[in-house]
Order: sequence, then structure tokens, then C-alpha cells
Amino acid sequence: MMIWVNGGLREEESATVSVLDHGLTVGDGVFETVKSVEGEPFALDRHVARLARSARGLGLPEPDADEVRRACLAVLESNPMPLGRMRVTYTGGVSPLGSERGDHGTTLVVAVSEAHPRPDTTAVVTVPWVRNERGALSGLKTTSYGENVLALAQAHEHGASEALFGNTRDRLCEGTGSNVFVVLDGELLTPPLESGCLAGITRQLVIDWTGAREADLPLDALERAQEVFLTSTLRDVQAVHRVDDRELAGAPGPVTAKAMRVFAERAGAEPNP
Repeated sequence: MMIWVNGGLREEESATVSVLDHGLTVGDGVFETVKSVEGEPFALDRHVARLARSARGLGLPEPDADEVRRACLAVLESNPMPLGRMRVTYTGGVSPLGSERGDHGTTLVVAVSEAHPRPDTTAVVTVPWVRNERGALSGLKTTSYGENVLALAQAHEHGASEALFGNTRDRLCEGTGSNVFVVLDGELLTPPLESGCLAGITRQLVIDWTGAREADLPLDALERAQEVFLTSTLRDVQAVHRVDDRELAGAPGPVTAKAMRVFAERAGAEPNP
């Protein structure tokens, strides 16, 4: 495995960063997950732009977009695979053992691993913890992922692949690594960015390509929805057949099935939409 670390490709055994890197010690970093199909990244420009937005939001210097693209393409060329999960990580770099940043410059790492097609349907659970829509990290894709780790572990304990959060106002927000859509009275809806959810790349494409609408949704919308689905880089559009103990018979339903079909067709025709 060849991995990009700070300016060049390295063998996996030598692809290391300092134990004093701020991304490791305090989670001072941002990241993107990019899907690749036969060595071609999907929606790379959108991911590079969001990486820059997250960096600005965290107060990090904006990464060099050309270097990020060059690193991604080099990693994909060096590690051919049918379906890949590429991870771009950008951190505050070597810093003191505390919250203050050092002056040694940032760290950029790009790696890829083989991915597998997701099932058409999955189960989700809701968790008691909330997203803070007014927090400093709200809407940023940072490496501070501890609460997602806990929530996802709880999902797995209940036979589910994803956990869904409400926010501090008991409004529907997002999953640990996905956005959520619901069908209510035949209309396709998803929480707005003001809920504290991440501005998902796949989320936005689904909105653009299907006519879905943002709506401020109570958490109990999950109990009333005729259909529910998740979107993310590696899930694309994935139907939900169970929310907690509630079964959604016939998943994927007609609205979800159409969204799955439209997304697959458009994404296949436009690798960098």
C-alpha cells in the first residue's frame, strides 16, 4: 500500500506522522472520505472544497487544493482497486501537548483501502446523545469523532449499521457518517444545515437530482415516515428497513427506489458533478 504523507508517496511501513501531531493529541484536524471506482474519484472537486471549508471553520490554514488533488490521484494510481475508500486527513501538525497549535506546519495524509458495495437496505437506531447545532464544530467534518464512535458501537450492539442523532431542540439531525431523508405524505424531506448536520456531498446531489426539500423535522418524524433512507459517500442512497424496533415493510419504497436509480444513473454519467 502506497500512502501520501506530506508531499510524497511512501510505503505503508514508513508512512508515519509524529506522535506529537495535533490531529492525534487533541483531534485538531479535518478529513474527507472519497469514493473511487476503477481508480477514478467521485465528486473530487466537491470534497476538496469541503475540506477547505472545514479547515477554515477549525481555524487551520486552507490546504493547497492542487496538492490535495495531486495526492489523491497519485494514491489511486499506485493502489488500483475496483471500489475504493480514500481518506484525506489534514491536521494542525506537530504541536505542544495542549490545545495551542505549534508552528511546524500542517500535516496532509491520503490513503485508500478497498471498499465493498453496500446492501440495498439497512437498519438504524436512534441514540440518546445529541448534536449541538450551536457548537464550534457544528457542520464541520473534523477528526474529533469520539461521539460517533460511541454511537456507532451502540448501533452495532442492536444489529444496525448506523445511529441517528437529534439535536438540542429534539429535531432530526444526521447519522454518525450519513445524512438522513424521510418520506412524509409522499414528499421527500431532509433536515436543513441549521439542524447541525454535515453538508453531505451525496446529500446535496440527491437534493439537486431528485427535488428533495429541506425541512425542520421533529425527531419523531422517524416514527411517522413512510420511507427512510441514508446518504453518504460509500452508501450512496441506502434504504432503511428498520428504525429502532419499527419495521418499514417493503423497503426500498417507491420514492427511495427512484432516488437510488436516479443517483446511480447521474453519478455514473458525471464522475465529478
